[in-house]
Amino acid sequence: MAVTAAMVKELREMTGAGMMDCKKALAATDGNMEAAVDFLREKGLATAQKKAGRIAAEGIVATALTEDAKKAVVVEVNAETDFVAKNEKFQNYVAEVAAQALNTSAADIDAFLAESWASDSSKTVKEALAAQIAVIGENMNIRRFQQVSEENGFVASYIHAGGKIGVLVDVETNVVNDEIKEMAKNLAMQIAALKPVYTNNSEVDEEYKAHELEIIKAQIENDPKMAGKPEKVINGAVMGRLNKQLKEICLMDQVYVKAEDGKQLVSAYVAQVAKANSADITVKGFVRYETGEGLEKKNEDFAAEVAKQMGM
Repeated sequence: MAVTAAMVKELREMTGAGMMDCKKALAATDGNMEAAVDFLREKGLATAQKKAGRIAAEGIVATALTEDAKKAVVVEVNAETDFVAKNEKFQNYVAEVAAQALNTSAADIDAFLAESWASDSSKTVKEALAAQIAVIGENMNIRRFQQVSEENGFVASYIHAGGKIGVLVDVETNVVNDEIKEMAKNLAMQIAALKPVYTNNSEVDEEYKAHELEIIKAQIENDPKMAGKPEKVINGAVMGRLNKQLKEICLMDQVYVKAEDGKQLVSAYVAQVAKANSADITVKGFVRYETGEGLEKKNEDFAAEVAKQMGM
C-alpha cells in the first residue's frame, strides 16, 4: 500500500512521533495504522498514553444532575468553530440538551434524537437541533451522552475549561456531607487532568495487559542498555514497566495530585476521608468526556506541509 501524506499526518497526531518515523512505520506495516502504532511504540518512538484519536472538533461538554445528585448525565454537543462554542445561545441550547438527556430513557443517540423535544413537543430532538442550526448558522451535532445513577450515595460533577472536559464520579457512601462532596470533586478534577482509563486495576482487561507486555518487551529488547542481560532481569524490567503503566491509567492507583507529600495514592486519600468521617466510601466508577475526542478537524494546510517536507 502506498503511504500518503494524510496517513503520515494521522499517525503523527495519534502517536506524537516524528514525520519520517511515521512514514517508516507505515511502510514497514504496509499501511496498517494499528500495527504502525505498535511498531513506533516498540521502537520507543511513541508513548503508551497516546490515544488512537484526535482532539480537534469544537463544541462543549455539559452535565446535569437531579437535585439530590442521585442521577447525573454528561453530554457532548459539537459545533464547527470555537467562536460558536463560546456563544451564549449555543451554551443555553446545550444546557437544554443536558436537561433532556438527564431524564431520557433512550439507549442511544438515534433514539434520543427521535424523541419529543421537551421545550416544544411539536418537534423531535433532531428537528429542534435543525432549528438551532438555522438560527446559529453553523453545523452542529449532538454527539453522545451518558447517564450515571447512584442510589446509595451520590454522583459528583465537574466541568473544566468552560466545557472542554466534563467528568462524573459515582460515589457509593453511607455518609454524605461537605467534606465527602469535596473529596469527590477533587477526584473529578484529578480525572480531568490525568485521564485515567480505569477506576482500579481489577477492571483492566487481561487481553490489554498481554498486548502491553508484548510492546514493553519489544521496547526493552530494543534498548542497547539491556543487551546481554539475563532473562530474569529482562522479565523483571518488563513487569516493572507494566505495573508503572497500570498505575498511571488506574484512578485509585494514581498519586493524588493534591497530596502534600507528593506520594499519597488516590486510594489512600479516599480511605483517609472515609476514616475522618466514619464513612464507608467506594468510588464505583467515572465518566470523562473531552470535546472532540476522536474527531478530526479539517486542516489541509498541515497535510500539504507534511507532503512538502516528505517530497510526496
